[in-house]
Amino acid sequence: MRVGLLTGGGDCPGLNAVIRAVVRKGIEDQGWEVVGFRSGWQGPMSGDSRPLGLDNVEDILARGGTILGSSRTNPYKEDGGVDKIKKVLANQGIDALIAIGGEDTLGVAKRLTDDGVGVVGVPKTIDNDLDATDYTFGFDTAVHIATEAIDRLRTTAESHFRALVVEVMGRHAGWIALHSGLAGGANVILVPERPFSVTKVVEWVERRFERMYAPIIVVAEGALPKGGAEVLHTGEKDAFGHVRLGGVGSWLADEIAHRTGKESRAVILGHTQRGGTPTAYDRVLATRFGLHAVDAVADGDFGTMVALRGTDIVRVRLAEATAKLKTVPEDRYAEAEVFFG
Repeated sequence: MRVGLLTGGGDCPGLNAVIRAVVRKGIEDQGWEVVGFRSGWQGPMSGDSRPLGLDNVEDILARGGTILGSSRTNPYKEDGGVDKIKKVLANQGIDALIAIGGEDTLGVAKRLTDDGVGVVGVPKTIDNDLDATDYTFGFDTAVHIATEAIDRLRTTAESHFRALVVEVMGRHAGWIALHSGLAGGANVILVPERPFSVTKVVEWVERRFERMYAPIIVVAEGALPKGGAEVLHTGEKDAFGHVRLGGVGSWLADEIAHRTGKESRAVILGHTQRGGTPTAYDRVLATRFGLHAVDAVADGDFGTMVALRGTDIVRVRLAEATAKLKTVPEDRYAEAEVFFG
Protein backbone atom coordinates (compact mmCIF):
# COMPACT_ATOMS: atom_id res chain seq x y z
CA MET A 1 0.00 0.00 0.00
CA ARG A 2 1.23 3.52 -0.80
CA VAL A 3 0.04 6.29 1.47
CA GLY A 4 0.46 9.99 0.81
CA LEU A 5 1.06 12.55 3.53
CA LEU A 6 0.77 16.36 3.48
CA THR A 7 0.77 19.35 5.81
CA GLY A 8 -1.49 22.30 4.95
CA GLY A 9 -2.23 25.77 6.28
CA GLY A 10 -0.02 27.67 8.71
CA ASP A 11 2.95 25.80 10.13
CA CYS A 12 3.18 25.05 13.83
CA PRO A 13 5.38 23.06 16.21
CA GLY A 14 4.54 19.34 16.21
CA LEU A 15 3.96 18.76 12.49
CA ASN A 16 7.21 16.84 12.14
CA ALA A 17 6.27 14.65 15.10
CA VAL A 18 3.13 13.55 13.22
CA ILE A 19 5.14 12.87 10.07
CA ARG A 20 7.65 10.80 12.05
CA ALA A 21 4.94 8.72 13.71
CA VAL A 22 3.13 8.01 10.42
CA VAL A 23 6.34 6.98 8.67
CA ARG A 24 7.62 4.80 11.52
CA LYS A 25 4.36 2.96 12.11
CA GLY A 26 3.34 2.90 8.46
CA ILE A 27 6.58 1.26 7.37
CA GLU A 28 7.45 -0.90 10.36
CA ASP A 29 3.98 -2.11 11.39
CA GLN A 30 2.04 -1.97 8.12
CA GLY A 31 4.74 -2.46 5.51
CA TRP A 32 3.55 0.60 3.56
CA GLU A 33 5.39 2.95 1.30
CA VAL A 34 4.93 6.50 2.53
CA VAL A 35 5.09 9.43 0.12
CA GLY A 36 5.28 13.03 1.28
CA PHE A 37 3.60 15.71 -0.83
CA ARG A 38 5.20 19.15 -0.65
CA SER A 39 3.46 22.46 0.02
CA GLY A 40 0.06 21.33 1.28
CA TRP A 41 -2.61 20.63 -1.35
CA GLN A 42 -0.31 22.10 -3.98
CA GLY A 43 1.74 18.90 -3.81
CA PRO A 44 -0.91 16.40 -4.91
CA MET A 45 -2.15 18.89 -7.50
CA SER A 46 1.26 19.25 -9.15
CA GLY A 47 2.72 15.84 -8.34
CA ASP A 48 5.52 17.35 -6.24
CA SER A 49 6.35 14.51 -3.86
CA ARG A 50 9.21 12.66 -2.19
CA PRO A 51 9.50 9.19 -0.67
CA LEU A 52 9.64 9.18 3.11
CA GLY A 53 11.78 6.46 4.65
CA LEU A 54 12.95 5.83 8.19
CA ASP A 55 16.15 7.82 7.63
CA ASN A 56 14.12 10.88 6.61
CA VAL A 57 12.40 11.11 9.99
CA GLU A 58 15.20 10.03 12.30
CA ASP A 59 15.98 13.44 13.77
CA ILE A 60 12.84 15.53 13.19
CA LEU A 61 10.86 14.99 16.42
CA ALA A 62 12.09 18.19 18.09
CA ARG A 63 12.24 20.27 14.92
CA GLY A 64 9.67 23.00 14.40
CA GLY A 65 7.86 23.69 11.14
CA THR A 66 7.36 20.89 8.61
CA ILE A 67 9.88 19.06 6.45
CA LEU A 68 7.21 18.84 3.74
CA GLY A 69 6.52 22.55 3.54
CA SER A 70 3.03 24.01 3.66
CA SER A 71 0.69 26.39 1.87
CA ARG A 72 -2.88 27.66 1.96
CA THR A 73 -3.69 26.24 -1.48
CA ASN A 74 -7.36 25.42 -2.03
CA PRO A 75 -7.77 22.92 -4.91
CA TYR A 76 -11.47 23.76 -5.12
CA LYS A 77 -10.50 27.31 -6.09
CA GLU A 78 -8.06 26.13 -8.76
CA ASP A 79 -9.19 25.37 -12.30
CA GLY A 80 -9.41 21.56 -12.51
CA GLY A 81 -7.71 21.23 -9.14
CA VAL A 82 -9.58 18.17 -7.92
CA ASP A 83 -9.14 16.33 -11.22
CA LYS A 84 -5.41 17.07 -11.05
CA ILE A 85 -5.23 15.55 -7.58
CA LYS A 86 -7.05 12.41 -8.68
CA LYS A 87 -4.76 12.05 -11.69
CA VAL A 88 -1.59 12.48 -9.63
CA LEU A 89 -2.73 9.99 -7.01
CA ALA A 90 -3.55 7.45 -9.71
CA ASN A 91 -0.24 7.98 -11.54
CA GLN A 92 1.78 7.64 -8.34
CA GLY A 93 -0.22 4.66 -7.08
CA ILE A 94 -1.37 6.42 -3.92
CA ASP A 95 -4.08 4.41 -2.17
CA ALA A 96 -4.90 6.91 0.59
CA LEU A 97 -3.98 10.33 1.94
CA ILE A 98 -3.30 11.57 5.46
CA ALA A 99 -3.90 15.34 5.58
CA ILE A 100 -2.56 17.30 8.56
CA GLY A 101 -4.15 20.70 8.94
CA GLY A 102 -6.80 22.98 10.38
CA GLU A 103 -10.35 23.80 9.37
CA ASP A 104 -9.44 24.79 5.81
CA THR A 105 -7.16 21.83 5.05
CA LEU A 106 -9.62 19.42 6.65
CA GLY A 107 -12.52 21.06 4.86
CA VAL A 108 -10.81 20.17 1.58
CA ALA A 109 -10.17 16.65 2.93
CA LYS A 110 -13.88 16.26 3.67
CA ARG A 111 -14.89 17.38 0.16
CA LEU A 112 -12.29 15.10 -1.43
CA THR A 113 -13.66 12.18 0.55
CA ASP A 114 -17.12 13.01 -0.78
CA ASP A 115 -15.58 13.05 -4.26
CA GLY A 116 -14.16 9.56 -3.87
CA VAL A 117 -10.64 10.13 -2.51
CA GLY A 118 -9.70 8.20 0.64
CA VAL A 119 -8.51 10.76 3.20
CA VAL A 120 -7.88 10.64 6.95
CA GLY A 121 -7.40 13.93 8.80
CA VAL A 122 -5.07 14.98 11.60
CA PRO A 123 -6.07 18.21 13.41
CA LYS A 124 -3.54 21.01 13.42
CA THR A 125 -4.39 24.55 14.47
CA ILE A 126 -2.27 26.73 16.68
CA ASP A 127 -5.44 28.58 17.77
CA ASN A 128 -6.94 25.37 19.28
CA ASP A 129 -10.26 26.23 17.62
CA LEU A 130 -11.32 22.88 16.11
CA ASP A 131 -14.49 21.90 17.93
CA ALA A 132 -14.18 18.12 17.61
CA THR A 133 -10.94 17.78 19.61
CA ASP A 134 -10.10 18.94 23.12
CA TYR A 135 -6.65 20.17 22.11
CA THR A 136 -4.56 20.48 18.97
CA PHE A 137 -0.79 20.30 18.91
CA GLY A 138 1.07 23.59 18.51
CA PHE A 139 -1.28 25.37 20.89
CA ASP A 140 0.66 24.43 24.02
CA THR A 141 3.91 25.65 22.45
CA ALA A 142 2.32 28.94 21.37
CA VAL A 143 0.98 29.53 24.89
CA HIS A 144 4.41 28.82 26.40
CA ILE A 145 6.09 31.25 23.99
CA ALA A 146 3.49 33.97 24.66
CA THR A 147 3.69 33.44 28.42
CA GLU A 148 7.47 33.72 28.41
CA ALA A 149 7.19 36.92 26.38
CA ILE A 150 4.72 38.37 28.90
CA ASP A 151 7.06 37.47 31.78
CA ARG A 152 9.96 39.22 30.05
CA LEU A 153 7.91 42.26 29.07
CA ARG A 154 6.65 42.75 32.61
CA THR A 155 10.14 43.63 33.88
CA THR A 156 10.67 46.34 31.29
CA ALA A 157 7.13 47.65 31.78
CA GLU A 158 7.69 48.00 35.52
CA SER A 159 11.11 49.62 35.00
CA HIS A 160 9.65 52.36 32.80
CA PHE A 161 6.18 52.46 34.41
CA ARG A 162 4.46 52.09 31.04
CA ALA A 163 1.55 50.06 29.71
CA LEU A 164 2.41 47.18 27.43
CA VAL A 165 -0.07 45.68 24.97
CA VAL A 166 0.87 42.18 23.81
CA GLU A 167 -0.85 41.04 20.62
CA VAL A 168 -1.07 37.26 20.17
CA MET A 169 -2.58 34.99 17.52
CA GLY A 170 -6.30 34.28 17.48
CA ARG A 171 -8.43 35.26 14.51
CA HIS A 172 -11.83 34.06 15.70
CA ALA A 173 -10.96 32.27 18.94
CA GLY A 174 -9.10 33.70 21.91
CA TRP A 175 -7.65 30.56 23.46
CA ILE A 176 -4.00 31.66 23.18
CA ALA A 177 -4.83 35.06 24.67
CA LEU A 178 -6.86 33.48 27.48
CA HIS A 179 -4.28 30.86 28.48
CA SER A 180 -1.16 33.00 28.10
CA GLY A 181 -2.87 35.96 29.76
CA LEU A 182 -3.88 33.89 32.77
CA ALA A 183 -0.50 32.19 33.00
CA GLY A 184 1.37 35.47 32.61
CA GLY A 185 -0.77 37.42 35.07
CA ALA A 186 -2.10 39.89 32.53
CA ASN A 187 -4.27 42.71 33.86
CA VAL A 188 -6.60 42.68 30.85
CA ILE A 189 -7.30 39.92 28.32
CA LEU A 190 -9.21 40.73 25.13
CA VAL A 191 -10.60 38.01 22.86
CA PRO A 192 -12.55 37.93 19.58
CA GLU A 193 -15.56 36.35 21.28
CA ARG A 194 -16.20 39.43 23.46
CA PRO A 195 -16.15 42.90 21.84
CA PHE A 196 -14.40 45.20 24.27
CA SER A 197 -15.05 48.71 25.54
CA VAL A 198 -11.99 50.90 25.16
CA THR A 199 -13.30 53.04 28.03
CA LYS A 200 -13.41 50.01 30.30
CA VAL A 201 -9.94 48.90 29.26
CA VAL A 202 -8.64 52.37 30.09
CA GLU A 203 -10.33 52.16 33.53
CA TRP A 204 -8.55 48.89 34.25
CA VAL A 205 -5.26 50.38 33.06
CA GLU A 206 -5.62 53.49 35.22
CA ARG A 207 -6.55 51.38 38.24
CA ARG A 208 -3.31 49.49 37.78
CA PHE A 209 -1.30 52.69 37.45
CA GLU A 210 -2.95 54.06 40.63
CA ARG A 211 -1.64 51.04 42.52
CA MET A 212 1.85 51.89 41.21
CA TYR A 213 2.09 48.88 38.90
CA ALA A 214 2.54 48.78 35.13
CA PRO A 215 -0.40 47.19 33.29
CA ILE A 216 -0.05 44.30 30.84
CA ILE A 217 -2.84 43.90 28.27
CA VAL A 218 -3.01 40.72 26.18
CA VAL A 219 -5.12 41.04 23.03
CA ALA A 220 -5.92 38.45 20.37
CA GLU A 221 -5.36 39.67 16.82
CA GLY A 222 -9.07 39.26 16.03
CA ALA A 223 -10.41 41.15 19.07
CA LEU A 224 -12.77 44.01 18.24
CA PRO A 225 -13.72 47.23 20.02
CA LYS A 226 -17.46 47.58 20.51
CA GLY A 227 -19.03 49.03 17.41
CA GLY A 228 -15.74 48.73 15.52
CA ALA A 229 -14.48 46.65 12.64
CA GLU A 230 -11.40 44.46 12.50
CA VAL A 231 -8.18 46.40 12.59
CA LEU A 232 -6.61 45.17 9.38
CA HIS A 233 -2.93 45.03 8.57
CA THR A 234 -3.82 44.55 4.91
CA GLY A 235 -7.02 44.02 2.99
CA GLU A 236 -5.64 40.89 1.34
CA LYS A 237 -7.40 37.53 1.50
CA ASP A 238 -5.95 34.05 1.27
CA ALA A 239 -7.23 31.16 -0.87
CA PHE A 240 -9.88 30.34 1.72
CA GLY A 241 -11.22 33.89 1.93
CA HIS A 242 -9.64 34.87 5.25
CA VAL A 243 -8.63 38.50 5.61
CA ARG A 244 -5.15 38.88 7.04
CA LEU A 245 -5.52 40.54 10.42
CA GLY A 246 -3.09 42.43 12.57
CA GLY A 247 -2.66 45.85 14.11
CA VAL A 248 -5.20 45.90 16.94
CA GLY A 249 -2.35 45.88 19.48
CA SER A 250 -0.74 49.03 18.09
CA TRP A 251 -4.12 50.73 17.74
CA LEU A 252 -5.05 49.94 21.35
CA ALA A 253 -1.67 51.06 22.70
CA ASP A 254 -2.14 54.44 20.97
CA GLU A 255 -5.65 54.76 22.43
CA ILE A 256 -4.39 54.00 25.94
CA ALA A 257 -1.57 56.55 25.64
CA HIS A 258 -3.95 59.20 24.30
CA ARG A 259 -6.59 58.67 26.99
CA THR A 260 -4.31 58.19 30.01
CA GLY A 261 -1.38 60.42 29.15
CA LYS A 262 0.87 57.51 30.14
CA GLU A 263 3.49 55.91 27.91
CA SER A 264 2.19 52.81 26.16
CA ARG A 265 3.87 50.32 23.86
CA ALA A 266 2.65 47.44 21.69
CA VAL A 267 4.49 44.17 21.13
CA ILE A 268 3.20 41.94 18.32
CA LEU A 269 4.42 38.38 18.77
CA GLY A 270 3.19 37.27 15.35
CA HIS A 271 4.98 34.31 13.80
CA THR A 272 7.29 33.96 16.79
CA GLN A 273 4.49 31.88 18.28
CA ARG A 274 4.71 29.41 15.40
CA GLY A 275 8.44 28.90 15.43
CA GLY A 276 10.94 26.81 17.31
CA THR A 277 10.88 23.45 18.98
CA PRO A 278 7.57 22.00 20.25
CA THR A 279 6.91 21.44 23.93
CA ALA A 280 6.93 17.92 25.34
CA TYR A 281 3.11 17.96 25.46
CA ASP A 282 2.84 18.87 21.78
CA ARG A 283 5.41 16.23 20.79
CA VAL A 284 3.46 13.52 22.58
CA LEU A 285 0.04 14.63 21.30
CA ALA A 286 1.28 14.97 17.72
CA THR A 287 2.94 11.55 17.90
CA ARG A 288 -0.25 9.91 19.18
CA PHE A 289 -2.29 11.58 16.43
CA GLY A 290 0.09 10.19 13.81
CA LEU A 291 -0.04 6.67 15.20
CA HIS A 292 -3.83 6.64 15.30
CA ALA A 293 -4.09 8.12 11.80
CA VAL A 294 -2.20 5.08 10.53
CA ASP A 295 -4.73 2.83 12.27
CA ALA A 296 -7.62 4.70 10.62
CA VAL A 297 -6.09 4.25 7.16
CA ALA A 298 -5.38 0.59 7.85
CA ASP A 299 -9.03 0.14 8.81
CA GLY A 300 -10.18 1.93 5.66
CA ASP A 301 -12.00 4.43 7.88
CA PHE A 302 -11.79 7.34 5.45
CA GLY A 303 -13.56 10.63 5.96
CA THR A 304 -12.52 10.64 9.61
CA MET A 305 -10.20 12.72 11.77
CA VAL A 306 -8.31 11.61 14.84
CA ALA A 307 -9.15 13.69 17.91
CA LEU A 308 -8.31 14.02 21.59
CA ARG A 309 -11.17 13.42 24.02
CA GLY A 310 -9.99 13.52 27.61
CA THR A 311 -6.83 11.43 27.42
CA ASP A 312 -8.07 9.14 24.64
CA ILE A 313 -7.53 9.43 20.89
CA VAL A 314 -10.79 8.80 19.05
CA ARG A 315 -12.10 9.18 15.51
CA VAL A 316 -14.71 11.68 14.43
CA ARG A 317 -16.20 12.36 11.02
CA LEU A 318 -14.53 15.14 9.07
CA ALA A 319 -17.97 16.71 8.65
CA GLU A 320 -18.22 17.02 12.45
CA ALA A 321 -14.64 18.26 12.77
CA THR A 322 -15.18 21.15 10.37
CA ALA A 323 -18.78 22.04 11.26
CA LYS A 324 -17.97 24.88 13.66
CA LEU A 325 -15.16 26.57 15.52
CA LYS A 326 -14.45 26.03 19.20
CA THR A 327 -14.54 29.46 20.79
CA VAL A 328 -13.93 30.70 24.34
CA PRO A 329 -17.16 30.28 26.34
CA GLU A 330 -18.50 32.95 28.68
CA ASP A 331 -17.71 31.02 31.86
CA ARG A 332 -14.04 30.59 30.92
CA TYR A 333 -13.71 34.30 30.15
CA ALA A 334 -15.44 35.13 33.44
CA GLU A 335 -12.70 33.25 35.29
CA ALA A 336 -10.09 35.56 33.75
CA GLU A 337 -12.10 38.72 34.48
CA VAL A 338 -11.50 38.26 38.20
CA PHE A 339 -7.92 39.42 37.61
CA PHE A 340 -8.63 42.43 35.40
CA GLY A 341 -7.47 45.79 36.65
